[in-house]
Amino acid sequence: MKPATDQQAEWFSHWFNALLENVEQVIKGKRDQIALALVCLFSEGHLLLDDVPGTGKTSLAKAIAHSIKGTWSRVQFTPDLLPSDVTGGLVYNQSQGSFDFRRGAVFANVVLADEINRASPKTQAALLEVMEERHVTVDGVGYDVPRPFVVIATQNPVEQEGTYRLPEAQLDRFLMRTSLGYPDHDHEVDVLRMLTDGLRPESLQPIMSTSDVRTMIQVAEAVHVEDSVRSYVVRLCAATRTLPQLRLGVSTRGAIALVRAARALAAAQARPFVTPDDVRVVAPAVMAHRMLLTPEAELGRVETTALVDELLDRVELPAAMRQMA
Repeated sequence: MKPATDQQAEWFSHWFNALLENVEQVIKGKRDQIALALVCLFSEGHLLLDDVPGTGKTSLAKAIAHSIKGTWSRVQFTPDLLPSDVTGGLVYNQSQGSFDFRRGAVFANVVLADEINRASPKTQAALLEVMEERHVTVDGVGYDVPRPFVVIATQNPVEQEGTYRLPEAQLDRFLMRTSLGYPDHDHEVDVLRMLTDGLRPESLQPIMSTSDVRTMIQVAEAVHVEDSVRSYVVRLCAATRTLPQLRLGVSTRGAIALVRAARALAAAQARPFVTPDDVRVVAPAVMAHRMLLTPEAELGRVETTALVDELLDRVELPAAMRQMA
């Protein structure tokens, strides 16, 4: 693959910001969180929105889906949802006397998995294969999902009634986890004003096609990464594996995710190369949900995001960056 050029990075940045402004019409006061979500999209990764109900998680997911001219589907996860409702399954065709494959909700470019942790672990596990390999296997036959393929899932806090904790393997499939939080006073007033104006995520017009999204993903993949930056990523992830507060640190898949996200962020800023600052910006969203606390740390209410911040302060930057500082 040829390295991305300055012109390609500028083109990427233009459309990235156009999409950002489109989504901002309905998600007020959350520019940084929207930008992170779009970085995840153009890394062709999956996004987990973790927050209390009523903060706009589903609205953000729907706004992104409606801003792209592609197929999308929404699955409301409930305790009685079956794996076949998500991935699809074999249905008997009486007229033909055969079993035909009926596609499930995952056969779309953007899949909104609403309240994913309200479904049983068995149903959650149905997403493991398709999120990693982008195809579904039923009765020994593989079925590819359309590309790009992105799962945007919302999750309520595990302390709430009726939720199941997502297993570690499931969390590791998400490139990023972020939260929105409540808007400030002025932006919350803007949200109420939107009710009068009739502005909803569903009313947004698509500003790019899936072909454009695929091209932007290819540009992000071609962004140059120096070996010194790769080494910095590896040292960050390796440092998590020695923390006494953790029983499991960031895996190699997490290191790969960090590089992918940093590439998309660099392109969003019209740069065809990654800097350690790009890594530092995306690190909390990429690393924190992959770090599993010990029981003692959980009792002490240790936050994994705080541990990531400590490591960013402690792990040395590449030599060139130290000299610039």
